[in-house]
Amino acid sequence: MSLESVTPRHAAAVGLLAFGPVIVYGITHSALASIVTAINLVVIFGSLYVAMSPVEGGHGHGHSGDGNGTAS
Repeated sequence: MSLESVTPRHAAAVGLLAFGPVIVYGITHSALASIVTAINLVVIFGSLYVAMSPVEGGHGHGHSGDGNGTAS
C-alpha cells in the first residue's frame, strides 16, 4: 500500500496512535498532564477529521465567475 492511496481521513485517524505515549506518560509520570494532553489530542484529531471530511453540494459562491462578484 502506497501513501498516495491513503485517504486524508485515514491518515488523521492514524494520528490517534499518539494516545499510546500519553497513556504511558500518565502511568509513569503525571496523570494530570496526561489528561490535558489527551484532551488536546481529541480536539486536534477531531478538527482534522471534520476538516478533511467531504463537503456536500457545490462551492456556493453565488457569482457568475466574471470577476465582479455579482450573482447572475
